[in-house]
Amino acid sequence: MSRPGIAFAMHPARTEHVLADDSLQRLERLGRVLDRDPLQNFTDERARRVLSETEILITGWGAPQVSSDLLAAAKGLKIVAHAAGTVKGIIGEEIFRAGIAVSHAAEANAVPVAEFTLAAILFAGKQVFRFRDLYVADRNRDRTYPMQRLPIGNYRRTVGIIGASRIGRRVIELLKSFNYRLVLSDPTISAAEAMELGTEKVDLDTLMRVSDIVSLHAPSLPSTRHMIDAKKLALMKDGATLINTARGAIIDETALLATLSTGRIDAIIDVTDPEIPGPSSAFYDLPNVFLTPHIAGAVGLERARLGEMAVDEIERFLKREPLLYGITLADLAKIA
Repeated sequence: MSRPGIAFAMHPARTEHVLADDSLQRLERLGRVLDRDPLQNFTDERARRVLSETEILITGWGAPQVSSDLLAAAKGLKIVAHAAGTVKGIIGEEIFRAGIAVSHAAEANAVPVAEFTLAAILFAGKQVFRFRDLYVADRNRDRTYPMQRLPIGNYRRTVGIIGASRIGRRVIELLKSFNYRLVLSDPTISAAEAMELGTEKVDLDTLMRVSDIVSLHAPSLPSTRHMIDAKKLALMKDGATLINTARGAIIDETALLATLSTGRIDAIIDVTDPEIPGPSSAFYDLPNVFLTPHIAGAVGLERARLGEMAVDEIERFLKREPLLYGITLADLAKIA
């Protein structure tokens, strides 16, 4: 039995560390790595040569569109293992309709997002960023000493989780060891399921009203666009913090910036809509906003998890075992 040909398609600069040496060595044992340099398109001479022998394709961030061009060149393709999060916008419906197996590594990407969110929640509860700003500005503790008497900190605070997604569930699990009250809003799960997760199911208005910290983990779908609007933001407690590591489109950012400009709430924002705010955006300047450039997901060495999960799935596929993280055409409508 011939060993299957394995190819890569991703942007090298965006996917360094994804396929670490140990993952490449595992792949060499599972099949023939046809070219260690990832393909940047599926139409040039090198791509046509590599794809003519490809049965297994590992994709990642920056991959060319995986659709009809690929099918024309890789007639023996059997599985696409996406070594990144969502396959939306990368893997076309044609691939699924052709009967090719598709897997993704969103579960691996969920780990650092949940860790980032945990850190954000802990820092938000303790008002770490405000303490830092005042201490650095004053170079004394005249204003930070009195802040320690305020009703802040992480003991018996209420954290609201919006969305029992894979990341939302990981965040809930991480928070269980702390003295938080956890409330959850997700229309797809029951009160009993929420209780099993260790949370209390509430409607979205209630969550926004009772939470000291609100963390977004819902998928970006037409039904969730601007789900957090001016009315929802108005329900938040004075001094509460909104954390978004999901997608920018879930929040009406015009309403959010208007609310933040009053100083009534704080925000920790890792994702925006558009992905990079314009240079004059108030997100950069408001003192009650902690803005990061979409780094909650896997960066640096954390990316190795993505490659490891893709190789795990390939190994299962070759053993004719069920994929743990397989994606079907029907899944595209409901995943982020």
